[in-house]
Amino acid sequence: MALRERVGIDLGTANVLVYIKGKGIVLNEPSVVAMDEENGNILAVGEKAREMLGRTPANIVAVRPLKDGVISDYDVTERMLKYFIRKGCGGSRIFKPLIMICVPSGVTEVEKRAVIEAATEAGGKSVYLMEEPVAAAIGAGLDISGPDGKMVIDIGGGTSDVAVISLGTIVTSMSVKVAGDSLDDAVVKFMRKEHKLYIGERMAEEMKLQIGTAFPREQSVTFECRGRDLVTGLPKAIIVTSEEMLEALDEPLQAICEAVHQVLEKTPPELAADISVRGIVITGGGALLNGIDKRIKKRTGIDVLVAEDPKSCVAIGTGKALDSLSELETRQVNQKKQIL
Repeated sequence: MALRERVGIDLGTANVLVYIKGKGIVLNEPSVVAMDEENGNILAVGEKAREMLGRTPANIVAVRPLKDGVISDYDVTERMLKYFIRKGCGGSRIFKPLIMICVPSGVTEVEKRAVIEAATEAGGKSVYLMEEPVAAAIGAGLDISGPDGKMVIDIGGGTSDVAVISLGTIVTSMSVKVAGDSLDDAVVKFMRKEHKLYIGERMAEEMKLQIGTAFPREQSVTFECRGRDLVTGLPKAIIVTSEEMLEALDEPLQAICEAVHQVLEKTPPELAADISVRGIVITGGGALLNGIDKRIKKRTGIDVLVAEDPKSCVAIGTGKALDSLSELETRQVNQKKQIL
């Protein structure tokens, strides 16, 4: 008899990761969909669609159906999820899978319902939601079951989630719509303002990855940036330094540090004492930005650690949480009996 597959999904603004129990992460692709606007047909999903960003003819558009960590286009998100579930699980599924999806800690009930409905329509038998900071902490290898406080900062594509966790639940948290996409936008605005050069989001992301920094580097690095000169209208290439990137990224980084500060202010003193000893853990793609740990440490005075494989932490944590699904289902049945 075939077993029902258990699938964990990190439904991110920038990337979607699919974790299957017993197999690990089987899919990691950009959350981008390319479609024909005339008939609504989907032409490409994931990496192939991402390659089309900013390069499509008039009738084809490459879109990101998630914005700031939540669904902005329900129909496209459903079709994207269906594609990723089929690709991750394989086309010959006898039973619909059980799905656990991560959402930012600050989402509303309406936004949660939209995620559940989209995943159900995409082929899920039962759909459960999990808050991203909790999944990130589990994926980073933290033991969150004890009474001591753990602090996690998950910097994704659309949102940055800051949370203090104790006894397996979030004690205090904050979710801000400032993350990887905001950093890219800041680079685009900086190049337009300072160099009169118009660049695309893919070039901005490449600059962020290659020479972006949140804290002064010991040794300056440079990058050849290509775009369109706003004065002449012609293609142009200029050399950009890491010092300039530090200036470009300053505003969104300040917002993230401010969120960390505010969460620490709201944290009970005993848990704050635990955090000061154990430090803060950063996860998500934003954790890969050079010097982000030093920047937060300078602001808080607390040691900051970047998780091993930070981009996969949420998906891995979601997958590990699948092990407790039976317990979760039993608890839900008991709650319904108590209500009746």
